[in-house]
Amino acid sequence: MNRNLILIALSLMMWGFGEGMFILFQPLYLQELGADPFLIGMIMGAIGIAMTIAHIPAGYLADTIGRRPLLFTAWTIGAIATIIMALAHSLPIFVLGSILYGATAFVIAPLNSYITAARGKFAVGRVLTLISAAYNLGSIGGPLLGGWIGQNYGLHFNFYFAAVFFIISALIIFNIKAQPIEKSIKGKNSAFTRELISSRFTQYLFIVFIVMFALYLPQPLSQNFLQNERLIPLSQMGILISARSAGVVILNLTIGHLNAALGFVLAQAAMALFTLFIWFGTGLPWYLVGYMLLGSYQTARSMTIAQARPLVKAANMGLAYGIVETINSSAAILAPPLAGFLYTQNPDTLYKTSFFLIIGVIMITLLFSPVKINPSKKFNLKENP
Repeated sequence: MNRNLILIALSLMMWGFGEGMFILFQPLYLQELGADPFLIGMIMGAIGIAMTIAHIPAGYLADTIGRRPLLFTAWTIGAIATIIMALAHSLPIFVLGSILYGATAFVIAPLNSYITAARGKFAVGRVLTLISAAYNLGSIGGPLLGGWIGQNYGLHFNFYFAAVFFIISALIIFNIKAQPIEKSIKGKNSAFTRELISSRFTQYLFIVFIVMFALYLPQPLSQNFLQNERLIPLSQMGILISARSAGVVILNLTIGHLNAALGFVLAQAAMALFTLFIWFGTGLPWYLVGYMLLGSYQTARSMTIAQARPLVKAANMGLAYGIVETINSSAAILAPPLAGFLYTQNPDTLYKTSFFLIIGVIMITLLFSPVKINPSKKFNLKENP
């Protein structure tokens, strides 16, 4: 692994630790600032929109002005947003900082394209899951420390500590080197338009949407399910959340070295097992295993990017990654309303529906995905130069 990838891994580890200290405690702190459940939902929805709309513009800019400037911008905004949240003593200012932090999600496409270009001899899926594992390695400890600080000193202090980690993360990322901008061939725009409207690429985007929708469906209300239906105390929730991050690390390191299409299907299968462990589980050990399997959602998300790379030319990689990330995020926004409806009908129905839906999308992936499984190869298609 070269110097730039090592710096990115270290920076993301610090980012993951800092983010883990507050991100899942954010709704609780909004409540402390006076927001009711409906308002909290509206605020989280606004953050979700901010996280979604910027992927395509950021991907396009990564292709045109370079990836490093966008990485520097995102890390700077992330540190500033966390400081705003730490200093905020009123709901409007805190919400402003939260939405600003959510907007840093625009970095995903430029970051993934930077990592892809810097990967050397690594397969795309391998390097993306490896770097993602570094982030999640940091996020294992964040919730544990954040829960302890929040319980003993108040959730407000979580944001001060998180800001320190973000500043350290930014100082590390500022040392990466610039990459050359891919030279576009004559007629680049029309060539990319043909890539976008090609049956292969559009079919792939449809597969990504239905798969990520199915994989996200059982997630939003799992903490509520365990607390309300299985009587798991809050003191054990932090352990389960950390187990999820540990699962991301383990699954990324094991599945990530496989052919991307095969890894994508295996990640879906792991999410199907997650629904069974939560649905039929009878105690904390069952739920710990389930939450470790939940980490496969992030593995699957990395694989959606890895499979997109052979479908487009290098000069359009950032924009293509931005489109895939927009599809991923859109599925994550649209799935929670259905999850809420199913949960109100019968909590068990959420997991029954999710399990059979995931089994269905596995079959659709195997039959209709334009990127086919070939375990003997690192790439399914010859990459476009």
